[in-house]
Amino acid sequence: MDSWIPRIRIFLARCLDSNPITAAISSSTGFLKSSSANCETNWAAFTSCRSMNNRLLAQAFRYDQYFQPYQKNDFVLSFFQDPNVTSQLKVISASSGQWKTLDTEVKKIEAKQIPCNRLSMSLFDPLNNEGIVRESGHISKCLDEYVDDFVISDELRKVLLQEAFDKYDIFSPSDREEFLFLLFKHLCLGGSLCQFEDTIDPYVETTKSIYKDLLSVKKHPETKEISILSSVFRVTAYDDQGICYPSATPHEQTFAYLIVDPMKRHINVLYHCFGAGAF
Repeated sequence: MDSWIPRIRIFLARCLDSNPITAAISSSTGFLKSSSANCETNWAAFTSCRSMNNRLLAQAFRYDQYFQPYQKNDFVLSFFQDPNVTSQLKVISASSGQWKTLDTEVKKIEAKQIPCNRLSMSLFDPLNNEGIVRESGHISKCLDEYVDDFVISDELRKVLLQEAFDKYDIFSPSDREEFLFLLFKHLCLGGSLCQFEDTIDPYVETTKSIYKDLLSVKKHPETKEISILSSVFRVTAYDDQGICYPSATPHEQTFAYLIVDPMKRHINVLYHCFGAGAF
């Protein structure tokens, strides 16, 4: 095995639930014990309305070797094959709908690098400029339509989902690939039982909060310009039976992102499994 490949260490586990996850590891392993914490209030309150409550999870891990983006496939495979990861990484059980650890032997992975360049929320200005959001902040409504598992009851969801919508092009293809846009879209679409917001602010502010929590930035010492350090990957893992992570049942709202900070050598994992959350 190449010497660069990281030996993953559990650093922190955070769950978007009223009960923290404690991921204790025996001190004899030489790995750090993880600490645990409750979710931020604004995360919890918002995700419960989206029926994402208790199905959205953030965990963080630490590694001890250098990371190079061009080695992403080896890096991600190493992550999923480390027993200290598979014994701690949480997934939703397809049979019970409850949280469990991955605990399987991963054979292969897919890792798609996600562009992550945005440093402000100006990406979403077209929503106001094109009348999808009114001056009051209220989202323009429309007659209910259905696209796959989603109910479209306003122009916000139209611009996110319907390519035939005449305002779909207010976001360019490159805009739609950005991690900031994807995070916003995930929160807007929510879970299987979703109560939509009437105004745009909860979506934008929660997106901003989670985005800032997950990413690391640096400031250039001379120009003082801010840039994003983190690399973001949307990941899928396979065992002998097929897809085992994030779920054996694919869905646009079932996702797992690995956010790698090469300076602190931290990995944040953002996971969601589509379904009906706990109320």
